[in-house]
Amino acid sequence: MKPKALVLHAAGINRDVDAAYALEMAGADVRITHVNELKANRHILADSAILVVPGGFSYADALGAGRLFALDIASFFKAEVAEFVGKGKPVIGICNGFQTLVKAGILPGLAIPSLKAGERYATLTDNLNGRFECRWVTMKAERGPCLWTRDIDEPIVCPIAHGEGRFVTKDRSQLEAIIAANLVALCYARPDGKPADGRYPDNPNGSMADIAGICNQAGNVLGLMPHPEDNIFSGPGSRSYRGGKAGGGLDIFINGVRYAKQM
Repeated sequence: MKPKALVLHAAGINRDVDAAYALEMAGADVRITHVNELKANRHILADSAILVVPGGFSYADALGAGRLFALDIASFFKAEVAEFVGKGKPVIGICNGFQTLVKAGILPGLAIPSLKAGERYATLTDNLNGRFECRWVTMKAERGPCLWTRDIDEPIVCPIAHGEGRFVTKDRSQLEAIIAANLVALCYARPDGKPADGRYPDNPNGSMADIAGICNQAGNVLGLMPHPEDNIFSGPGSRSYRGGKAGGGLDIFINGVRYAKQM
């Protein structure tokens, strides 16, 4: 039986169809649902096995990337999403969706003793070079609890399209706590898979520790800036840029769907 995947939609989101198609290819039964429909029919989330917050320019990125979409989630679905995450169901936020998960307080999901409960210490902010980046990059999956990147050993190449993708923490100690808890799921890398070491253009936005994606401690929630849903085809005539595996982005969705089937 195919697990039900819910892809959220809001004004300005433009990658929901791409994400839905990737999930279908991975074996899920996908439903794209506008946030207003979810407000009226809250059972839709509870009835789903996978939640996707896709990329795009939600609410035209007014007041900052992902902020208004995050406000929607925090204001109307905080309890429902917390229950969804608490049950261990797979959740993925891509690009604007990653920004949404961070600004809604769902990621990193790691308590820092020196901070007040619920105080946000991580964010995604303006690219270091001050420019919108739209091109292909390479990521390397890190060892850790993330179910979405499990057993992915080859570098993943896929596009980015963001102006606010730089992952930062308030101070270095919080970054070190995230790293120590193995919550760094994906890092920017060179085309050969070696670390980017903070160098542009391999690290396209100046993210601390080359972070391209992080997960929560349970490993069921992943947020990442690049778009794996835009490199899902392999076979004759297919290709991926930067010398990576054609269709390699699909492996992330296959992992999420496989896990949902096993729950």
